[in-house]
Amino acid sequence: MATTSQAMGAMGMTRRPRSALAENWSVPDRRRMLQLTLATAWLLDAVLQFQPYMFTRAFGNRMIAGMAVGNPSGLAHQINWAARTIAHHPAASNTAFGLVQLCIAFGIAWRPTLKLALAGSVVWALAVWWIGEGLGGVLARGPSPLTGAPGAVVLYALLAVLLWPRDSQRRREPAPFIAARPLGAAPARAAWLVLWASLAYWALEGVNRSSEGLHNMITAMAGGQPHWLSSLDTSVARVVAHRGLEFSIALAVVFALIAAGTFFSVTAARVTIVVAVALSVIIWVVGQNFGDVFSGSGTDPNSAPLLILLAAAFWPSPGRAVVAPERAPSFEPVGI
Repeated sequence: MATTSQAMGAMGMTRRPRSALAENWSVPDRRRMLQLTLATAWLLDAVLQFQPYMFTRAFGNRMIAGMAVGNPSGLAHQINWAARTIAHHPAASNTAFGLVQLCIAFGIAWRPTLKLALAGSVVWALAVWWIGEGLGGVLARGPSPLTGAPGAVVLYALLAVLLWPRDSQRRREPAPFIAARPLGAAPARAAWLVLWASLAYWALEGVNRSSEGLHNMITAMAGGQPHWLSSLDTSVARVVAHRGLEFSIALAVVFALIAAGTFFSVTAARVTIVVAVALSVIIWVVGQNFGDVFSGSGTDPNSAPLLILLAAAFWPSPGRAVVAPERAPSFEPVGI
C-alpha cells in the first residue's frame, strides 16, 4: 500500500516546506491593528502632500502664512519666516515633507522600525503643530473643535505615545484598554480628559458661542467644495443660524460627558466612546468637510478620524488580558 506522501506525490500534491516569512507571521493583535491604522493615516497625509498645489509658492505664502493670523507675535514671526522659506523653495520643501511622512508611515508598518518611526512621528508632529498649524489655533481668537482645534497633527503625537509597543511594568493586572498599556490607566485617562475637556471649553470660547458664529463658520467651509458637500454645509448653516449659543452649549455638554466617560463603568464608558465616534463623524462631514481633501489643498483628513482612532484605543476590554508578549524583531511585510 502506498504511503500518504507517495499518494500525494502521485497526485501532484507534494507538501512544500513553509517559508521563514510564514513561520514568523502571526495575526496582529488589537494594538498592532491600531498602529497600522495610524500608519495608514500618515500614508494618506503623504499622498495629500504630493498634490500639485503643494508644489507652488501659494503653499507657503497662503497656507502656511495664514496660520500666523491671530497668533501671538513671537509665534507669528516664526510661522512667517517658515512660510517665506517654503515659498522660496516650494518643490524641494514639499518633497522633503512628503518623504518624511512616507518614511513614518512605512516605518510604523514595518515592525523592526516601529519604535523609531513612532518616536520620529512625535518629533515631526510637534514641529508641524508649532509651525504648520500655529499650535492648532489654540492661542488665537476662538479656536473651534468643529474646524479641527487643537490641530490634527498633535493627535498623531498623542497616539504615538499611547500606542507605544511596550507594556507598563508598574501594573500586575491586564490593562483595561489598549491606550493604558504603555503608561498605565491613570495617565491615559488623564490625557483623554484633558483633550475632550479642552474641546468643551473651546466650544464656548469667543465667537463660537455668538448667535451667528457657527453659521458663519460652516458657511465659510462651503467654498471650494463639491456641490453636494457645499449644499450640505449650506443646509446645516441654515439650521444653526441665530442659534449659535444653544448649539455651542449642547456641544460643550456632550464633549464634557465624553471627557468623563473613561472614568465610568464599562458599559457607560462604551456608550460615551460610541457617542465620541458618532460626534466625530458628524464633525468630520459638516465642520471639517473631510479635511478639505476635495479642494486639492487639504494636507490631512483633519482631527476627526484621529479622534475616532483614539476612541478605539480607549475601548474597554474587561475580563480578558490585552497584554501580548513582546517578540524579538523579525522581518514582516508592510501592513503586517
